[in-house]
Amino acid sequence: MTILTLTDQPVAAHKADALVLATQPDGDGATLAPGHGLPRAAATHLKGALAAFGATGRVDDVHTVAMVPGVAARKVVLTGIAPKSGDGKPTADTLRLGTGAALRAAGTADTVIVDVPAGTEALLAAAAEGAYLGTYAFTAHKTTGTSAKGGRKTKSATGNVGAIRIQVADAKDRAAKATLKRAETLSAATAYARDLVNTPANVLYPQTFADSVAARVAERKLPVEITVHDEKKLASLGCGGIVGVGQGSARPPRIVELHYTPKRPAGRIAFVGKGITFDTGGVCIKPAASMLTMKCDMAGAAAAAEIGLPVAVSGYLCLAENMPGGNAQRPGDVVTMRSGTTVEIIDTDAEGRMVLADGISLAVESGADAVVDVATLTGACMVALGTRVAGVMANDEPLSRRVLASAARAGEPMWPLPLPEELRAKLDSSVADLQHKGDMYGGALTAGLFLREFAKDAEGTAIPWAHIDIAGPAFQTEAPFGHVGKGGTGYAVATLLDLAASWGAK
Repeated sequence: MTILTLTDQPVAAHKADALVLATQPDGDGATLAPGHGLPRAAATHLKGALAAFGATGRVDDVHTVAMVPGVAARKVVLTGIAPKSGDGKPTADTLRLGTGAALRAAGTADTVIVDVPAGTEALLAAAAEGAYLGTYAFTAHKTTGTSAKGGRKTKSATGNVGAIRIQVADAKDRAAKATLKRAETLSAATAYARDLVNTPANVLYPQTFADSVAARVAERKLPVEITVHDEKKLASLGCGGIVGVGQGSARPPRIVELHYTPKRPAGRIAFVGKGITFDTGGVCIKPAASMLTMKCDMAGAAAAAEIGLPVAVSGYLCLAENMPGGNAQRPGDVVTMRSGTTVEIIDTDAEGRMVLADGISLAVESGADAVVDVATLTGACMVALGTRVAGVMANDEPLSRRVLASAARAGEPMWPLPLPEELRAKLDSSVADLQHKGDMYGGALTAGLFLREFAKDAEGTAIPWAHIDIAGPAFQTEAPFGHVGKGGTGYAVATLLDLAASWGAK
């Protein structure tokens, strides 16, 4: 596990595997960011290297220089921290991305020193988060030779770097130490979410997912109450949505409830996550190529798993496998949801909204002030917003603004999408209260409209609710960027934690 610490020792004197330094645009090239504290000879050498490399000083422009005169570290990693376009002024987001890109380039190391402009709380947090997440590597199923018993030894999921030391003016500063601790907690939660997403479906399925969450809470000694509802309990609770989705699998569904209640909480917020550990599409089977990354469907549930905040938080992890077994549900089936609403199944590959709907109903019953669900829900959202931006839909404008504000602070791009009332008629059914899917147009929006139906109390009064569709940014299949490598990204963890932490500030 990667350890984050602060240091205020002279930057050039650190004996480390790598020293990370920031660069910024300078005319047609790049230069070292101010405040680096290097000896003149080292700075001159590196500026010459930047010119030779044709460096730009912008995010994802990374260069490595070995054996720099006057620097004890074995190599120096020069990373751009300016936006890819515009005036070139760095921000917390670009610092996070730039530092992450540098740590990815640094590779496996015992110790890395990070010296970037981090003079404010926001910048220090961004640098620490980027550095920690840039080291991420999922190696749980990689082997490293033979064990004493003659079998192959397996690595554990961990980072590539043992220790990261962030350069600051005063390593004993209490505020800086508190900022670093929060950044480490957030980054560890995001890395855990990545682990869950990257774990193959034969290892991570509803019961083992629930076991993993319980074990993590126990290991970290979190004051969280956990309840796991098995398939019999879900049936007795009337959760027909998740029971129907999971009935085609030999591995039955689970809903995991997590409740954290501090003394004198400022309010209560509930998170609901879709955790489809593998999705074949059910009877409406997917093309084979589309199944390869379906394990990313548990990213939404993973995002709600790390709780430890000054507001009461309830989490509902809705876990199921969507398989085409002999008892799988069929198009045309009608199920009764936890809320009592009957739903006609139109497409078994639109299973996520069914498990979420039952989770939302349970969350409403908890008495939460607001409910936020997170899911890799629709390809339509990816068509609209691409692979790096999530869509946000809500029945409450103030809640929508708070979610978007948290996303902006967390550096996770999100964009508001509407819930057009004229599309609601697409969910009318001739045989049930609702059908769970509309036609091909506005698919992300009709999914949101369907979920909105369950954000109501027993009297039918709407409860503030927001839906975050992370279908695009939850799993990175293209080239790595910033602190994001290929595979699960842990997207939305930072947003949810920021939302919960700021919930009491009305």
